[in-house]
Amino acid sequence: MVKRFENKVALVTGASSGIGSATAVRIASEGGLIFGLGRDEKGLAATAAAINEKGGSIATFRCDITVPEACRDAVAECISHYGRIDILINCAGGHIFRALHEITEATWLGDIATNLGGCFFLSQAAIPELIKNNGNIVNIGSLASVEGQPYSATYCSAKHGIIGLTKSLALEFINESIRINAVCPGGTNTPQFEKVGMPDNGDIDLIMTTAARRGVSEPEDIASVIAFIASDDAKAIHGAVYMADLGKTI
Repeated sequence: MVKRFENKVALVTGASSGIGSATAVRIASEGGLIFGLGRDEKGLAATAAAINEKGGSIATFRCDITVPEACRDAVAECISHYGRIDILINCAGGHIFRALHEITEATWLGDIATNLGGCFFLSQAAIPELIKNNGNIVNIGSLASVEGQPYSATYCSAKHGIIGLTKSLALEFINESIRINAVCPGGTNTPQFEKVGMPDNGDIDLIMTTAARRGVSEPEDIASVIAFIASDDAKAIHGAVYMADLGKTI
């Protein structure tokens, strides 16, 4: 396999499972040095084992990205461990279907912090280092970044915000040596995908409007798109939003 990330340091959030784990493994397989963040220590250990088995390099850091100070600490720890950051990949997120009346203030704040706030605070902390290293950010949005979805008011709000954040930062730093882009997957076969649930008295026909005719992707399929955007092969791409949704938004 081509070593597009030889000696480059990639900080990957959500590295304990799903797309984040698959992305960490993919970038490590191409020579990248992974600093993997997650809350699930067993999941982080499994990702590390998969990378180590293939001769890759990873350091893991248990981190709750809903806490701004924890985001800043994670960036500082990555720089302390590897001496630099070249790529920030904001994969962490979570989604549970909830009817509007079921959304509490705590739920709203928690979902926004998980799906948008962590991305913001990690980017804010990492951008000075990324500029020095001609680095890049890949934010992971969702089909919910560009479409409405039932029972997903908090998730859609946050994921729409991912596109706004990506484009805003891309323009703010247009004169700097940094690229900032987003990848928006459709349904993907991850542990999170299995946990979205169904609200009481939910309308399954409404939920099925979010489904793609071609089914769901595997995490590795999305990881390959992320790896392309994060690599120098995509050096002409800045401020872009790539849909990886099996044609759902056609």
